[in-house]
Amino acid sequence: MPKSLKTPTQKLLKATAKATLAKATAKPQEPNSATRTKLESIKILKSGLNAVPSFQYSGVQAQIKYKKRTDMSLIFSPYPCVGAGVFTTNKVRAACVEYDETVLKSKQPIHAIIANAGNANACTGAQGERACKESAIVAGTILGVESSSVLLASTGVIGVQLPLDRIKKGINLLAQSKSSSRVSAKAAAQGIMTTDLFAKEAAVEFISSNGKRVRLAGIAKGSGMIHPNMATMLCFIITDCAISQKLLQKALQKDVKDSFNMISIDGDTSTNDMTLVLANARARNTPIISQNDSDYTLFTKALSLLTATLARKIARDGEGATKLLVSHCLNAKSKKDARKIAKSVIASSLVKAAMFGNDANWGRILCAVGYSGGDFDPKVVDVKLASNAGEIEIMRSGNAQIIDEKFAKKLLQKDEIHIFIDCKSGKKSAQAYGCDLSYDYVRINADYRS
Repeated sequence: MPKSLKTPTQKLLKATAKATLAKATAKPQEPNSATRTKLESIKILKSGLNAVPSFQYSGVQAQIKYKKRTDMSLIFSPYPCVGAGVFTTNKVRAACVEYDETVLKSKQPIHAIIANAGNANACTGAQGERACKESAIVAGTILGVESSSVLLASTGVIGVQLPLDRIKKGINLLAQSKSSSRVSAKAAAQGIMTTDLFAKEAAVEFISSNGKRVRLAGIAKGSGMIHPNMATMLCFIITDCAISQKLLQKALQKDVKDSFNMISIDGDTSTNDMTLVLANARARNTPIISQNDSDYTLFTKALSLLTATLARKIARDGEGATKLLVSHCLNAKSKKDARKIAKSVIASSLVKAAMFGNDANWGRILCAVGYSGGDFDPKVVDVKLASNAGEIEIMRSGNAQIIDEKFAKKLLQKDEIHIFIDCKSGKKSAQAYGCDLSYDYVRINADYRS
């Protein structure tokens, strides 16, 4: 195993690598209110949507495309919610994306999100738009709320008309089975999966300034066609926080820049990417109406922890993936430069293929940094790889280092690899999440429509 690196930069990288790996595997600790700060009181919960019991959820088998699979989901609040959303920047946008944007712009109360898997309802023209409207009307009638309070989401095959008869039956089944139970929460998380191998859910909580326990929970799907640029990834977040619609939207738009927009599985931005957040104010915290409120800082930190957790799960479940890749850009001139560099490395097909082959190919990493558009000096850059097997420096001040190839292979055989790029030109940093590129990615996507 290589000797410990001695320069200040390498010491920083070593400490960062250990801290990152420790954070990824650490067990959440119970907060001690007497000694911990408010920010430290934010913690991850061992649950999903059911962490917020003022909402109800369900998932059913509607046979939209899949047989004997849960393929429709409902998230419902009996109490009116403020809603926020961010959507794909792809100019080809699914009917549900256009529909939801219109609903949210009206700033009316929201009560429900209904999602289906197996059919994207994208490139479906006027018929697809009508399907959205009819679905919302049916949902509103069955749930006893205004149709304008229902948001819709779809994921799956593009260019196929939504089977509206099955959707309507599915909505009825969802309404009948909704509850705040753990079983219902799991079913909702499963109902949005397509090629995903596992359901993705997370929950966090913090204590507000007036002593109320505030919770956020979310589910997500994403395995292929993942390269979100949200100003086929779906994420639905619920919270009992009392917060204005304006600040909820502001918090979400800022958050996705460092969470979901920093994921890349295959470089394809979907027609259906969206993240929706509903807040029903049932926590009884003092309403957050100014970004100067101390609780707004707590809320944004909690949201960041939740979305980062879900982003990692999406990256880990990339189609055909055998390992999670996390790219860290350190000491960049600006946050924008750091984001560009970190994501460029994680999005590189050649880097991803090298990681699949357990090849410590520094040239591919530096090449991806070079075309990222980020401002840096290649003559001073350090590059390092780390996993729970250890760490290895592959470049120092722009020069390749002699490495133990056998150890490097052992390090890269682990299922979570961290790539550190130290620009040594500033104080800004960013992380990006991705996966390796295996033979199975081609196999899965070669017959996706069949």
